[in-house]
Amino acid sequence: MFKNLWRQRVQLVEADLIRELHATNSLDEKLVQAMEYSLMAGGKRLRPILLMAAADACGTAGEKFITVADALEMIHTYSLIHDDLPAMDNDDYRRGKLTNHKVFGEAMAIIAGDALLTLAFEVVLRQKDVPPEILLNVLREISTAAGAAGMVGGQAIDLRSEGVQIDFATLKRMHAGKTGALFRAAIRSGALLAQADEKILDALTRYAEAFGLAFQITDDILDVTGDAAVLGKATGSDIKNAKSTYVSLTSLEAARNFAREAVEAAVDALKIFGTEADFLRELVTFLTAREK
Repeated sequence: MFKNLWRQRVQLVEADLIRELHATNSLDEKLVQAMEYSLMAGGKRLRPILLMAAADACGTAGEKFITVADALEMIHTYSLIHDDLPAMDNDDYRRGKLTNHKVFGEAMAIIAGDALLTLAFEVVLRQKDVPPEILLNVLREISTAAGAAGMVGGQAIDLRSEGVQIDFATLKRMHAGKTGALFRAAIRSGALLAQADEKILDALTRYAEAFGLAFQITDDILDVTGDAAVLGKATGSDIKNAKSTYVSLTSLEAARNFAREAVEAAVDALKIFGTEADFLRELVTFLTAREK
């Protein structure tokens, strides 16, 4: 049931993403092609799925909020396009396909990312049947998570940390922004859209923070142990770029222990919920055992 629901929602997100992308008129068709190339390149669609699952856990059908969920995936995709650029991680492949700048050139890749980011906020405001004050709170949640106080701030620490041995506290702060902030925004946005009370919002926030940590540590482990053919991108990039990770600052075994502890914390945060949060429980466990 868990995998079937995930599969169904991936299909729902992908159908809606392409609809939302083409609902906006662009002055340039090549730009739309570049946006679509990365937006529709596959992937887990985790952020939109987390938003819907959080709303489900609050007793509201998460699929009602597919429009806001789409916006999160657009922001995530923009970040991947920019991450892959030569000035950043300089990657040739993403999800088993050539990266955006390898197909469309660096300049077009940059503006395709810019266009996806700005489109995301337009798309949030297309969400129907949500009180305006709730939608504004969600918009604030997402914009904060995407910017200097969240994802972009974490990326800045990451860029400055190449070739530098950073301490554990800095590593945690970097990934709480770069990876965790958008996960946190997805889950909290689902709860806000479902008009959850403070107790439920707090529990889901704690879940989100533990989820993000478990996901990032697993990513660090896979960069060392993973198969590039399975992952769809090069492994060993952290070593190549001399980046500090949970593995490099501790050990492979210690990183695995940290991941297990984070999973336990995520599941524990959901103890106030019943079966309505089973998808969230299974998701964090499944993702830390993944091979890609």
